[in-house]
Amino acid sequence: MKFLVDAHLPKQLAAQLNAVGHEALHTLDLPLKNRTSDAVINQLSMNEQRVVVTKDADFRDSHLIKGQPYKLLLISTGNIRNSDLLNLIARNLDRIIDALQIHSFVELDRHHLIIHQ
Repeated sequence: MKFLVDAHLPKQLAAQLNAVGHEALHTLDLPLKNRTSDAVINQLSMNEQRVVVTKDADFRDSHLIKGQPYKLLLISTGNIRNSDLLNLIARNLDRIIDALQIHSFVELDRHHLIIHQ
């Protein structure tokens, strides 16, 4: 699966996803780095069929209203240490991938994987 990890999340998340066989970019990998606009992120997601991984509720709104980005993994853990976030995603990655095979909007909080219809 292809991912695009947004600026508010650690670059290590993209590395973690790549390490287990997915194709992940972080906004730091893009020409404008973390200054890349949401519109450009959405367009890249649509063009390359990438799941946007973000904490930014603006992407939720855009996905619900305009159907962009292509797919969305919203991280709604609040403040969390990077190591705890990486562990949380690692523990749930198989379930996240399974959900994103079928659904376009999945949310992960500290205790639940929520599939939005």
